[in-house]
Amino acid sequence: MSGYATQIAAILIVNIVAAYSAYMPLACGQLNLGIAGFMAIGAYASAVLSRYGFPLGVSILCGACASTIAGFAISFPVLRARGIYLTIATLAFSEVVTAILLNLNVVGGASGLVVADHLSVAPMFGTMMIVLAIIACLSSTRFGLCMTAVRNDGRGAAVFGVRVRCVEVAALTIGAGFAGVAGALYAHHFNYLEAQHFNVLLSTYAVLYALLGGLQTPFGPLIGAVVFTLVPELLRSTDQWRYVGFGACIVLLMLLRPEGLLTRRLIHELPFRRRLV
Repeated sequence: MSGYATQIAAILIVNIVAAYSAYMPLACGQLNLGIAGFMAIGAYASAVLSRYGFPLGVSILCGACASTIAGFAISFPVLRARGIYLTIATLAFSEVVTAILLNLNVVGGASGLVVADHLSVAPMFGTMMIVLAIIACLSSTRFGLCMTAVRNDGRGAAVFGVRVRCVEVAALTIGAGFAGVAGALYAHHFNYLEAQHFNVLLSTYAVLYALLGGLQTPFGPLIGAVVFTLVPELLRSTDQWRYVGFGACIVLLMLLRPEGLLTRRLIHELPFRRRLV
């Protein structure tokens, strides 16, 4: 695999994991724009531990745990807000994390941080598959059904005994953990961190991957991340016009398929499913 293909594969893997960090709260009807903040926590925590001699796997796991704890800690005050106020609160959290890292000289501040250990694409792919397996398992359990019920009608779900606040907290916390994994993978593959990289645009892209891929199935964010990571690269030969083409693709998708690329109806209409039936 060429160096260019390797970098694209690494970016794609990070984007897929980040898409699922946005998918978890979106599955409960929560728009979380704090993805970049959780990614930064996971990236810097794993990088610092790696510099102190911790094994690579342990560093990544601890980075994911750090972002999970952060997600659990802020979920209670943040989830008191609803709608656009919840989105603003998560965005503010992300900006606070970035500002702290920019002014924290221990982790390099504005100059950035060099990461000691390097992670190749193969273990990154294995980590991504573990995330996909966790998502598939969660979606097939009662918890997955509760997330869908809360997204569709939170009050109605509460009437039938669903603990809405617990489901929302769990979804935001798990999503934060996945964001920490994405940040740790990014840190150890590219071996350099800048706090400026973890901005609102990174969170927006993660949310777009999940929304454009579709929230009706757990495989929607995967499709969304793959398509909208590779399409700009395929349009690279058109120079600056690729951004126009990319934007046009998004507009057409929203007009023609507002539910996303992958829906339950599309899955049921696949030829191999009809043959099995």
